[in-house]
Amino acid sequence: MTRALFIVDVQNDFTEGGALGVTGGDAVAAAITRHLREHAGDYEIIVASRDWHHGDHDNGGHFAVDEPDYVDTWPVHCVADTAGAEYDPELDVSAVTHHVKKGQGVPAYSLFEGTTEEGHAVADLLTQHGVVDVDIVGIATDYCVRASALDAIAHGRRVRILTDLVAGVAEESSAAALAELAHAGAALAASTDR
Repeated sequence: MTRALFIVDVQNDFTEGGALGVTGGDAVAAAITRHLREHAGDYEIIVASRDWHHGDHDNGGHFAVDEPDYVDTWPVHCVADTAGAEYDPELDVSAVTHHVKKGQGVPAYSLFEGTTEEGHAVADLLTQHGVVDVDIVGIATDYCVRASALDAIAHGRRVRILTDLVAGVAEESSAAALAELAHAGAALAASTDR
């Protein structure tokens, strides 16, 4: 096997009721769980990322001091060791082989900007495990899914976005992100496509 699954930021603060909750987040979490139950064995590694921000400062300007612009500055979210930073309860992470934390004092959108609990970079994991193909799912299509996919392409991997297993902040920006990713070389597919 040379395929990995990236599960991007399926966290309480990004699903319904969270600080930056997106519509359909809980449903995507549950759908990813079903996908894992049926297809975890298809992947050499399964990598799940979480924003993991400091609660005592603005994380390099990521947290808005006054009003967030929702482009570069955001409301406080996914503070380390809080309920908002935990995985959505609909997501079963028992098949995850590597947990990645990103942010930790700085803005971070791509899963590649994080490290595993052992301090390993995601790019090194892919090389170590001989991963050529990467399926990407999670939240949000127009931000962290987009950034993670672009980085995977930049690292020479063949990328497939499982479009029924992502949720975005807004319909228009999510559609634009998927179009950008397709133009960059990512395949757009349903999780049922084999």
